[in-house]
Amino acid sequence: MNKLGNYLKNSYKELTEKVSWPTWSELQQSTMIVLGATILITAVIWLMDFLAGGGLNFLYKILYK
Repeated sequence: MNKLGNYLKNSYKELTEKVSWPTWSELQQSTMIVLGATILITAVIWLMDFLAGGGLNFLYKILYK
C-alpha cells in the first residue's frame, strides 16, 4: 500500500510542478487547428465518396442497361 501512496504522491507532484500546461490562448489555437483539419479531411473524404459513388452508378447504368 505504501508503493501506491508514493506513486500517487509522485504523480501529483509531477503533474503540478514538472508539466508545462498550455495557456488558454494556446489551447484555443490548437483547438481551432484540430477543428479546421477535421473539417478539411471530412470534406475530402466526402468528395471522394461522392465521386466514387457517381462513377460506380455510371458504370452500373452502362453495364446493366
